[in-house]
Amino acid sequence: MRLNIFTKRAPLMTHQGAPAAAISAEQALRRSVLSCLLWENEFYEDGQSIADRIAALAADVAPETVAALAVEAREQFKLRHAPLMLICALAKAGGPLVADTIVRVIRRPDELTELVALYFRNGRKPLSKQMKLGLARAFTTFDAYALAKYDRAGPVRLRDVLFLCHAKPKDAAQAADWKHLVEGTLPSPDTWEVALSGGADKRETFERLLAERKLGYLALLRNLRNMDQADVDEGLVREAIIARHGADRILPFRYVAAARAAPRFEPFLDQALSETILEGPVLTGRTLVLVDVSGSMNARLSAKSDLTRMDAAATLASIIPGDVRVFTFSEQVKEVPARRGMAGVDAVIQSQPHSGTWLGKAMDKVNAIKHDRLIVITDEQSQDKVPDPVAGKAYMINVASARNGIGYGKWTHIDGFSEAVLTYIRASEATAPESQDFGPGESRLMQRGNQTPQREGQ
Repeated sequence: MRLNIFTKRAPLMTHQGAPAAAISAEQALRRSVLSCLLWENEFYEDGQSIADRIAALAADVAPETVAALAVEAREQFKLRHAPLMLICALAKAGGPLVADTIVRVIRRPDELTELVALYFRNGRKPLSKQMKLGLARAFTTFDAYALAKYDRAGPVRLRDVLFLCHAKPKDAAQAADWKHLVEGTLPSPDTWEVALSGGADKRETFERLLAERKLGYLALLRNLRNMDQADVDEGLVREAIIARHGADRILPFRYVAAARAAPRFEPFLDQALSETILEGPVLTGRTLVLVDVSGSMNARLSAKSDLTRMDAAATLASIIPGDVRVFTFSEQVKEVPARRGMAGVDAVIQSQPHSGTWLGKAMDKVNAIKHDRLIVITDEQSQDKVPDPVAGKAYMINVASARNGIGYGKWTHIDGFSEAVLTYIRASEATAPESQDFGPGESRLMQRGNQTPQREGQ
């Protein structure tokens, strides 16, 4: 048998048959991570396949890049589990980056147990030195209230993590708290779950926690239906929603979920969602927004959620600031009113039947319209060949983790469904590549061509 022969590679295609771009391992890792709710099935790929791909790609990418991506995914894109998968991959490479990344990524005590459980997913094994150091340092950042709130039953408990990492308390008070944690005698936290499970009145409990600002913002959004049913004081609910204390870690589509669960509070939720438009400068010139409403975008974000990737895409489209025209595409291309907030979400989703994915045909139409900037929000799975954009500023925002996509080449490619994608667009247009000079922890300019947004290593 001859080996010295040319082998023709099969062309890369999207799941629906359009030509896909060949990308680097780093780019593939970013598109797999930044719009991924780990272990959740997507329309074209199952959660296990995506998780396995993340682990494999992380092994092929520089540790500094993996560490920076884990921090970015947690801090900017507000993901919880995908960053933990990256830490496990990073742990195989070793080095001080592991501990430093753990400290940056871990924001809740239950993430300590999730990280260890993920580390043990293919069988229990000793924690590496850097894993122990990172877990120990992260453990000291939580007070007794947080430890009690998140000390949940499971294969790995918080006290297990404490024993495994041999953390040293900062002082005598923390040593006492940890002793109570080990013994199971930490005082019960003042949360709505504890109060209601103890038989407290639902209305009184929620009104007290709201008045004392002891209800986290995500817990607030998730309990609006309960508050409505319990006839909680509307003024307290309105004030808490609009105040947005703790909303910096809330993904935009959470407001849509809350409004659907409790329509009574939609006006306040709409106001809170619209506040995100005011958190950055208005985009200059005319922006065309093209939103994918094909059938694949109707895939649910998670098994326990009624929200879809279309909801996430429509929410992003509804908070883009400036002079905007909005179009949707599936079998047809439809222009919809460029409304803000909840009205904009509804306009996008109800614009046309959710069927095929003809992004190429949609691009032919919008390319013919005068504009300064084009933003496409999609899962990048077209049935037809997609032409290049004609605008000098063209962004492909990918809201799914499918292996192959088409938004590279002359596109500025962005992955994710948090408002961080808009931050990237502002950053890319605020500073020219030649003069870009962000410090550690700040966003680095997205490069033109076959690139995705990057961050400086932490």
